[in-house]
Amino acid sequence: MKVVFVGPSLPDAALFVGNEVTICPPAVQGDVLAAVGRGARVIGVVDGGFEYIAPVWHKEILYALSRHVRVFGAASMGALRAVECGVFGMVGIGRIYSEYATAATVDDSDVALLHGPEELGYKALTVPLVNVRATLDELERHQVLTRGLRMALEAAAANLFFKMRTWRAIVANVDVPAADRQQLLSLLRSSEVDQKRADALALIEAVRAADDHPVPAEVTWQFNETFILSEKL
Repeated sequence: MKVVFVGPSLPDAALFVGNEVTICPPAVQGDVLAAVGRGARVIGVVDGGFEYIAPVWHKEILYALSRHVRVFGAASMGALRAVECGVFGMVGIGRIYSEYATAATVDDSDVALLHGPEELGYKALTVPLVNVRATLDELERHQVLTRGLRMALEAAAANLFFKMRTWRAIVANVDVPAADRQQLLSLLRSSEVDQKRADALALIEAVRAADDHPVPAEVTWQFNETFILSEKL
């Protein structure tokens, strides 16, 4: 059994997996534990709840790993947990994971965005900073933006609270001539690189390719059960 927890990073995830992978909403505390209890042998974590609900717990990931369940993380909450639990066997995938793993990105909120509910397809209402950086990197690489403007746009984006970070708000906080603002805004919107989606797709492929048969692995650490396991923590 294979399970992927995903939402706004890849709202149409079900189109890429067929019947071989079960798609679940963003993970919150207890979900990974429950998936192991249902027989999951491969688990992918992309998105996760936070702020108003307890996020997926590190210890339930360690519990899964101790039971030789393959656990992958990417794009959002999954990338964060993969960095934190990588030494225990969780596998991180994609650019966003690599940036956290190398400390090129350090703030958890860099992957956060405001979005609509599942019923409306998790429609994005703001832009995560990791996507802003990927977009600016691409524009600078093609010499569409000067180095100075690229840095100014990134700084403006980083200074915005994630629930307020839109391309319009970013451009409004950069010192450019008023006559050029609309053209710059159109350029950013049309050139946006959705890095979270790209990394989520890479995780889907890794989960699909992973062997879901129980294969004992060499474990150099010990999991101590300091709580009573239940369906919800």
